[in-house]
Amino acid sequence: MDQMLANTDAAAALEEAQALYAAAHPQSRRVHEAALSSLPGGNTRTGIFFDPFPVAWARGEGATLWDEDGHRRIDFLGEATAGIYGHSHPVIRAAIEAQLDRGWNFGGHTAMEGELAALLCARFPSLERVRLCNSGSEANTFAVQTARVVTGRPAVLGFAGCYHGGFLTFTARDNPLNVPFETVVAPYNDAEATRRLIDAHADRLAAVIVEPMIGGGGCIPAERDFLLMLRERTAQHGIVLIFDEVMTSRLSPGGLQARHGITPDLTALGKYIGGGLTAGAFGGRAELMQGFDPRQAVPLQHSGTYNNNVFTLAAGIAGLGQVYTPEAALALNARGDALRGRLNARCREAGAALQVTGLGSMLAFHARRGEIRSPADAAEGDATLRALLFYDLLERGIYTMPKRGFMALSLPLTEDDHDALDAALQDFLQARRSLLCR
Repeated sequence: MDQMLANTDAAAALEEAQALYAAAHPQSRRVHEAALSSLPGGNTRTGIFFDPFPVAWARGEGATLWDEDGHRRIDFLGEATAGIYGHSHPVIRAAIEAQLDRGWNFGGHTAMEGELAALLCARFPSLERVRLCNSGSEANTFAVQTARVVTGRPAVLGFAGCYHGGFLTFTARDNPLNVPFETVVAPYNDAEATRRLIDAHADRLAAVIVEPMIGGGGCIPAERDFLLMLRERTAQHGIVLIFDEVMTSRLSPGGLQARHGITPDLTALGKYIGGGLTAGAFGGRAELMQGFDPRQAVPLQHSGTYNNNVFTLAAGIAGLGQVYTPEAALALNARGDALRGRLNARCREAGAALQVTGLGSMLAFHARRGEIRSPADAAEGDATLRALLFYDLLERGIYTMPKRGFMALSLPLTEDDHDALDAALQDFLQARRSLLCR
């Protein structure tokens, strides 16, 4: 393909980048094609698929990944916030190996359940009691169901463009896999419109669920006044306020609820709280959670073979207790703020229609100018240019979320790694200047 064409037409540039990627990854293609015979589309996780076929990873160490073709990349995706400890962290590994010696699948309780729960309750202001589960999707669904049972009301208010797991999304198109809750959809960060909707539907609303910063949908922070309005209005109407902090709990020692000083009634957690293994949790005020006490005559049934998976418990205790301490959380998020400022300065200097949003250790690229306060604002960005950024960064040794530009920093990332991302972005801005600076 003619280079001048690739540099002046975004679609042509993306097509060229995809062709170069395919030529450089024959083993990833082989893995993908082999999987097609048993998996629809050759994959089992929609969010990380990309055309013409996804990269197949072979191993990881620290903040580095190697694919099946031997290419080395710096991991800036951080498993969409779950990989905060990097790959094979020695403290996490030691905890898992020690548990291997003790056994697994006991079919009963261990002391570790209470130990991990106590660590969570000590860190997050809303958690007086907590239940463990297996994912953020489960945690959010259980939190909403808890609110519906406690209030006796059927409906949940969520925000347009927001994702709360595979069973509860508020996207532009209806998700046929959603749990069939009655829903009310409000515009994110629009306090007045949301206030009117809450007031109008108060008698049917069991819960309002919100990410205090939208995570995978573009790292769009909620404004504090918006969250304060939600807290005031839900309290007035007896509606349960749920903070989905599956991702954002990493953004301070006590999550964004602690950072803002706003305490929800229930909180959903997931991702890194299991030390990088499958994990989730939901909890809040003791009176809201008391229905799960099995000592009651008719308790709420909350079972799950792996709710108390001993490997997750061991890894989670090691991670929260020894590695991602409050001091480590403050340091990692300060580094993230500094990196975001550095990348945005690079985009401004180039005059590019590109910016980085987020808070702390969560960042996202958007191919547009102007303020981004909602998913609707983010949708105005150039999706082709953002996809091109992914392929160009991948070619330069940087792995981010395919096509979304999402990044979540991990503890093993070094300043040299930050320099590498900065240099890769600078190369992208220079190579694609005619596309970005119109």
